[in-house]
Amino acid sequence: MTLGLLTVILVAIFLGSVAQRIAGVGFALLLSPILVMLLGAHTGIMMINICSVVSCGLIVPRVWADINWNMFWWLTIPATLGTIGGSFVAVNVPSAPLVVTVGAVVIFALGLSVMLHRASVTVRGNPPKALAGLGSGLTNSLAGVGGPTVSAYAVLARWPQREFAGTLQPYFLVICLITVGVRTWLNPSHLPQLDWWMWAALGVMIVVGIFTGEKLLRHIKDDHARVAVIIMAFVGALAALIKGLLDLNG
Repeated sequence: MTLGLLTVILVAIFLGSVAQRIAGVGFALLLSPILVMLLGAHTGIMMINICSVVSCGLIVPRVWADINWNMFWWLTIPATLGTIGGSFVAVNVPSAPLVVTVGAVVIFALGLSVMLHRASVTVRGNPPKALAGLGSGLTNSLAGVGGPTVSAYAVLARWPQREFAGTLQPYFLVICLITVGVRTWLNPSHLPQLDWWMWAALGVMIVVGIFTGEKLLRHIKDDHARVAVIIMAFVGALAALIKGLLDLNG
């Protein structure tokens, strides 16, 4: 990996970590399109999941009081099934179709989130939680993006933002660990090949991003943070979609 490429990845990880701390989601939405373009779909998705484990692991102690453990289990158990199934499919799919999938999933999810914020429908009960977890695990293993499904559920269930952001940290920690474990077992060559100091730099940037987000949390409204994440994620997803389509036709 060249120094220039590493610099771009470090900046993207910093921005993703800031978004994750402020809004509870946004890390994968921002990183997925960028990393799959720079590293290829399989390696990019693995790096997203590895970095998500680190990011969420650092945030969990800071949001412990806000975690709804009953909701965590209702999301995580179905998500585990989706993660395992999706991982078996993903390792056998060529890179170009996966890049297209990443771009399409993110764009669809962003459009859905905008529409749902205007919806007056409210969902209740445990089945919607389980379906949200199942879909999240599936899209996380296939495209490195597990947030949109649970975010859509949160909007429709009128889930309070603070509890939502707290609960999703251990949730993503678990499903990303499972994704990394299953996909490594199925195909170890998909792991990013980086020098130790590069991994250390990634870790430092995640820490800096989290603490920056924590400082900004006092000054930035949730709605403003979501809008910024949506705009940046849409641009990256559109670029990934175009690149994937060109590769398919190329």
